[in-house]
Amino acid sequence: MSHSLNEIEAMSKRAARGAGLAWGLAEEAAKGTRWLSAFSFPGTEMLAGLLALNDRLPAVDFSPATLTGRWSAPAGRMSPLIAGAAMSDCAIRMEAGQVIEMENVSFPLLVVPFAGGAALRLGVPVSVSWEGVKLTTDGQRLCVQGARDAILTMHATQLSCAAPAAMTGQSEPVMRADVDEAAWAKLGEFAHRTYAPATESSRLLGAGSGLSDND
Repeated sequence: MSHSLNEIEAMSKRAARGAGLAWGLAEEAAKGTRWLSAFSFPGTEMLAGLLALNDRLPAVDFSPATLTGRWSAPAGRMSPLIAGAAMSDCAIRMEAGQVIEMENVSFPLLVVPFAGGAALRLGVPVSVSWEGVKLTTDGQRLCVQGARDAILTMHATQLSCAAPAAMTGQSEPVMRADVDEAAWAKLGEFAHRTYAPATESSRLLGAGSGLSDND
């Protein structure tokens, strides 16, 4: 089924929040999902898979233990959202020629939108690479190298981010995206957690209650 990018972003934000992410990170997750969807990647499937994997678990377990050397997380798998946000914050290091390296990143494609944000701030393209894959972006366009199965992997043993990088074979974003129905339903389940439960008073005041205050 097809959804607008606005619909994808709104659903993703509420789902990320329902899965326990802080509002700021939920907003970044939603923007990243929208960004990937605009380039015809299954951003909603990636996000749904990640939220299910780390559902309600402490974020610190999937965060980089240190931002020096090769990054790794205490749980043995790293959240691409947390790692991506940290990479973007450390983007100036890449401008100085440093390659940011990470270990055991879940759903590594979700790191790429953060590279887009870093590229816009640095003013140069940023590449994200893992086993057999290299995606390069200037924030507005995306260059893709690697087999689709490798790009959509659930786990990357090693991932690196570098700048500046060369842009070749560029693709442009679109305004709507096809969304997997199962992934959309899963995001809806997470999003439902953010809805306030009905109370007796809200039910009595609901539409069609048959009550009137014109006594």
